[in-house]
Amino acid sequence: MSKHEEIIKYIQSLKVGTKISVRSIANALDVSDGTAYRAIKDAETLGIVSTIPRVGTVRIEKVEKKNIENLTYAEVVNIVEGSVLGGKDGLHKTLNKFVIGAMTLDVMRKYISPGNLLIVGNREEAQKLALEKDCAVLITGGFTCSDEIKQLANKKGLPIISSTYDTFTTASMINKAISENLIKKDIILVEDIMKTEVSYVRVNNTIKELKEKMQVTKHGKFPVLDEYNKVVGIITIKDLKLEANDDELVTKYMTKDPITVTPKTSVAYVAHIIVWEGIELIPVIENKQLVGVVSRHDVIKALQYINRQPQVGQTIDDLVLKNFTCINTEKGMKFTGKIMPEMLNPIGTASWNALTLVMSTVGTIALRQRNHLNVVVDSFSVFYVKPVQVDTVVTINTTIIDMGRHYSKVEIEMYNENEKELVGKAILSAKILKKN
Repeated sequence: MSKHEEIIKYIQSLKVGTKISVRSIANALDVSDGTAYRAIKDAETLGIVSTIPRVGTVRIEKVEKKNIENLTYAEVVNIVEGSVLGGKDGLHKTLNKFVIGAMTLDVMRKYISPGNLLIVGNREEAQKLALEKDCAVLITGGFTCSDEIKQLANKKGLPIISSTYDTFTTASMINKAISENLIKKDIILVEDIMKTEVSYVRVNNTIKELKEKMQVTKHGKFPVLDEYNKVVGIITIKDLKLEANDDELVTKYMTKDPITVTPKTSVAYVAHIIVWEGIELIPVIENKQLVGVVSRHDVIKALQYINRQPQVGQTIDDLVLKNFTCINTEKGMKFTGKIMPEMLNPIGTASWNALTLVMSTVGTIALRQRNHLNVVVDSFSVFYVKPVQVDTVVTINTTIIDMGRHYSKVEIEMYNENEKELVGKAILSAKILKKN
């Protein structure tokens, strides 16, 4: 195990809420300050520590994908560019919701509950009430609090945060962060689906040993590792020829220099690789060493999971298509919508980028709706696009002109009001991602 990996493992073993520093790590593990600094930065990327202004770096609980819509108090400090007045030991805790304290104390009692965050001004009685009900406090307007409130926060282990922004601005900033996290929930990475318990063979293993491993594990695909645990090849049951001798080494029949990905690679990109290269298994490497594998089956299962998730946050596609409605037709789908001001270019007509985005998106939707297939866009050809004025109602007809086992094509035609004039035409080709 390298020094870097040793430090990461040490940080993971620390209790949530523990404050760490470069000097403390360097002294504890007898490493240089530079090595400790790089490891702490990587730990921050992994989501197991968080650096908070005027507080330092704190060990936090890694937020899972299913809970990513929740924020920790430490993250709130960073979002609102605040300072911590007390209760630093509770920064790692997760807030359930935030409450704006623009009401009387009697009414406020009904809305405050443990795990909440009360956003309030310099109202000390409201701050005290919140802490007594196990609720953290965010003080807006740059105000501070009394020593009594700070002591109560330290006793309860609940943060008192001060921000120079007003109440509306801080609430908007937190809400925006939650919305962005909800969008990220749909961005699944390889680390979320990869298998870490991997069966593999070594470069000095024979074909006989490979066959024995296949019988034991019931697997037909294996990464091939050298003496440094570096992936040098992939061997599958299809690679073994009839004349293969049991005494021969697996290196003779393996596929050399295989395509690899890292844990932070998106599943969408892996789907492209699997389709384009026609491969079944991709090794996942970190620091040039094998840490897991991801298969075609894993990718398709993840894509199906994404399709079932409610999209609470709005992406660019959502914003452009929010005013479009669609119906199924015999040969595809028909979309109808209005050109919005957000889609205009500097001269006042719908921009080329916006119109092509609309056409490519509806074309992909039409293919996915057909038999609920997972598709990967292979090419998108635009024949022409004419200027379209703001508030113009356009109709987009999608016609599936070819549908094979592994590929499909859809023709996209965009018309202006009442379908009198053709204002855009394109063809989209896609490959179909299926389980083998």
